Amino acid sequence: MHRQVGPLVFDEESVARRGLLLRHLVMPGDICGTGEIVRWIARELGADTYVNIMAQYRPAGRVSRTQYPEIDRCLTQDEFQRAINVAKEAGLFRLDGRSTLRANIQ
Repeated sequence: MHRQVGPLVFDEESVARRGLLLRHLVMPGDICGTGEIVRWIARELGADTYVNIMAQYRPAGRVSRTQYPEIDRCLTQDEFQRAINVAKEAGLFRLDGRSTLRANIQ
């Protein structure tokens, strides 16, 4: 997909017009391997890939303390900040900063 459409391009009103936007949902306890994912993005797609790192995970549905205790909580501010730091360390520089404004992080 990245080869077909290229990096995300915005118009003068900050509306996305063309390109790839990746979204990554950070999970409690880094259960989804954020570090591996952002390093892959930087290496395979390029550091200019626009990435929205999301902190919106909420346990719901069949998630329970007895069945899935590792994901039966929201993300902490520290976990989310570590995800942002790992993305920057991987070389990603086009990170969508709006995630931190919308997130209800513990």
